[in-house]
Order: sequence, then C-alpha cells, then structure tokens
Amino acid sequence: MSAEPLSRTETEHRLESLPGWALEGDRITRTYRLPSHLAAAALTMHIARIQDELNHHSELTLGYNTVALAVHTHDAGGAVTEKDVELATRVTAAAPDHGAV
Repeated sequence: MSAEPLSRTETEHRLESLPGWALEGDRITRTYRLPSHLAAAALTMHIARIQDELNHHSELTLGYNTVALAVHTHDAGGAVTEKDVELATRVTAAAPDHGAV
C-alpha cells in the first residue's frame, strides 16, 4: 500500500464513504460512542488487532464509553495516505459489532 500523501481533495473524497470520519489538520479522526466501558475496551482491542494486521498504528484513546482515533502516516511526513484510509475502512466495518455509534 502506498505511503504517498493523498491531496486534501482526495482525502475528503475518500472520507465521504466513511461516516463520522473527518480530516483535522494533517490526520483523519473519528470518535465512537459505545454502550459501556467494556464495549469500548473490546472495540479498542479489536482496533489494535486490525492495526497489527496492517502494520499501521494510530493514536488510539479509550475513554469511559468512547474510543477515539487519529490517523496519519509518519513515513509520508505525517500526511494522510491510502494506509490511513484502509485502517479507517477496517475500523468502520468492525465498530458496529461492538455497538458503536
């Protein structure tokens, strides 16, 4: 997967198919609200597994009933790349199984 930076326009276009994700500065972000702390912890572990599978890791924050991600690619000078969009896509697919909104 390419570590070439995506343009702002391309990033915004790619995020159109990822509800709740936003471009904030040089990264894409998303916060999920879950029904309980245990559900949030389970989603955090699921995301950690996805990150290891992709060998691409985000800033991942566990709150009482929230999980927040901030993603960009260090190898691309801290810009958003296809790797970040792939991670966001995989997380978006997994989140509903944990009751995330």
